[in-house]
Amino acid sequence: MEAAEFDYIIVGAGSAGCVVANRLSADPSVKVCLIEAGGSDNNLRVKVPAGILSLYGNPGYDYCFVGVPQPHLNNRSIPVNRGKALGGSSSINSMVYIRGAADDYDEWAGLGCAGWAYRDVLPVFRKLERNLLGQDPRYHGGDGELLVDNPRDPNLLSSMFVKAGRNAGLPANADFNAESQFGLGIYNVTQDRGQRFSSFSAFMRPVLDRRNLTLLSECEVIDLVIAEGRAIGMRVRHEGQQKRLSASREIVLSAGAINSPKILMASGIGPAAELQQIGITPVLDRPGVGKNLQDHVDGMITVRSRSTRTLGLSIANLPRMAAAPFQYFARRKGMLTTNYVEAGGFAKTRHANGLPDIQFHFVPGYRSHRGRLIEYGHGYAIHTCVLRPKSLGEIKLSRDSSRRDVLIDHRFFTHEDDAMVLVEGIKIARQIFASPEFDAVRGTEMLPGKDVRSDDEILAYLRAEALTVYHPVGTCKMGTDDMAVVDPATLKVRGVDGLRIADASVMPKLIGGNTNAPSMMIGQKASEMILGSAHRGQNVEDRLGL
Repeated sequence: MEAAEFDYIIVGAGSAGCVVANRLSADPSVKVCLIEAGGSDNNLRVKVPAGILSLYGNPGYDYCFVGVPQPHLNNRSIPVNRGKALGGSSSINSMVYIRGAADDYDEWAGLGCAGWAYRDVLPVFRKLERNLLGQDPRYHGGDGELLVDNPRDPNLLSSMFVKAGRNAGLPANADFNAESQFGLGIYNVTQDRGQRFSSFSAFMRPVLDRRNLTLLSECEVIDLVIAEGRAIGMRVRHEGQQKRLSASREIVLSAGAINSPKILMASGIGPAAELQQIGITPVLDRPGVGKNLQDHVDGMITVRSRSTRTLGLSIANLPRMAAAPFQYFARRKGMLTTNYVEAGGFAKTRHANGLPDIQFHFVPGYRSHRGRLIEYGHGYAIHTCVLRPKSLGEIKLSRDSSRRDVLIDHRFFTHEDDAMVLVEGIKIARQIFASPEFDAVRGTEMLPGKDVRSDDEILAYLRAEALTVYHPVGTCKMGTDDMAVVDPATLKVRGVDGLRIADASVMPKLIGGNTNAPSMMIGQKASEMILGSAHRGQNVEDRLGL
């Protein structure tokens, strides 16, 4: 089987991978290949923000992973939605642009990740961003490729929610990516005039005509080819055939916190004893691969209301629904511009250690259950998640050698503190909804329900209903301890030449917020490391075309 040859191969056209492919292919003297297991993102379901409801659980755009049963969540198996399309999860997410707190990155540095403190990553965030709101230039960029805006036409209830925060001691916050996250506000979003603006839209679509850049979509990596301690290529399935690709310089895994460890383990890189048990010959014993899984566990309060100010499907709302397509395509206005979580914020429970420990995502529409695509009626909801969980999970491969399914075990609530924080978060969310600001649309709490009051009752509800907000990280963490998979100075996989990882899997700790923007930052940092290594002594900024 003859191999197609490239200098660099990037696996995963998601949040980080698109940044890496853009930067490396800026040098016309190198051949770059970007691989994506999913297909095109050129679809109204992806482009129109409100289309997000048709993306989750849709195998045309979502891997539709399901975790193993969780003992502390009544043995429920939790869905794990991850993007399977050009743009990766940035093509199916809620478009919220949050970086995390400054202390999150300083903590990374304190864990042995020199070069990843807030002072190191802030310039990288600014370099990537083109902020359309004129927000504080000390924190925001104006010349990058990634468009950052506010929701085009937010629902009236989103501003109600922000004002209602005063009832819970939460101030209005106009910029969660500036000095402090604390408070409630309208979220920044990655949108271009009311249209989703994914990592692929920002970093790849403008450069697809580069002759040295090859994009292979619907191309699935089987495993890496390792020879004499070096990653030299990979086996892939593409166009119904098994093919081999070779990389003369480097391979960059940007497949995400689920698929990057999966690819490593399928290639014999991981916990040797575990790999042997499932029939994989170990190439490198790297015990941290697949470990340290962290995610934001989430509970929901939902209220049914008779007010048609909220988003919803009803006879009374038919005129508004009928007008929505015309409003959107003529002026990019109306209900189709919503990302459903236009507002939210950060709060501290009594368990907090200085930083906010819960995050809110407010939905100005009725949801009787997270898994339902279409709801009849009106209302509003608030999602509350644990920002800095102490429960650590893991990812393994199945024994079935013909498929090698990934086994995702979040181990939610195995650390009791996470459960207590979320119980307290639900109480704070109820304080917000009790504000007089909501009197005009007040309805009946359906979940957890008015009879669920005590801590034990709330915890029982969470065990029955809690899910994730889809922010998995940490499964190939960087660091200096024995469980570290990559070197923080280079993002190279320890013990293998020619192989780096650039995605959320390298995060040693989960940041306090949504993970799309930090993943892009990691992609930019990786690009600078690669180009700095390849062109030692030359100006990295010039090589990046910045």
